[in-house]
Amino acid sequence: MKLNELRDNPGAAKKAKRVGRGPGSGKGKTAGRGIKGQKSRSGVSINAFEGGQMPLYQRLPKRGFNKPNRKAYAVVNLGLIQKFVDAGKLDGTVAITEDALVASGLVRRKLDGIRVLAKGEVTGKLTLDVTGASRAAVEAVEKAGGTLKTAAPAEATE
Repeated sequence: MKLNELRDNPGAAKKAKRVGRGPGSGKGKTAGRGIKGQKSRSGVSINAFEGGQMPLYQRLPKRGFNKPNRKAYAVVNLGLIQKFVDAGKLDGTVAITEDALVASGLVRRKLDGIRVLAKGEVTGKLTLDVTGASRAAVEAVEKAGGTLKTAAPAEATE
């Protein structure tokens, strides 16, 4: 292969549509924009404009509500915590805190706290100290012989 033999893959490069270049091109004179009017001019962007009629997005009622002070929790499943302990990325012998979960790479950032959910198996005896946990997660950890301490009671964060 030589430099002069290099070619792009067929269909990879598409020629630009050249408009307004004479009648023989098929896109001459008005360049496919029709005749006169706002849309035939350049620099016009009229999304959702319905000719003066009330636009659809304004005719429909507003719905829902976004709570401005809602809490966003980083969510972790028990199975993943156990997997990180087995892999040696988390130390299962000491209490696993939120900072340890972030440091191990299991959670990217704490947000308003870390909440543990019960998906997955817990085989070892773990001591977890997090912001929140589901009731099933607390039961699963205690069943394996460990403890799961939350900042708020498990019922309140359910």
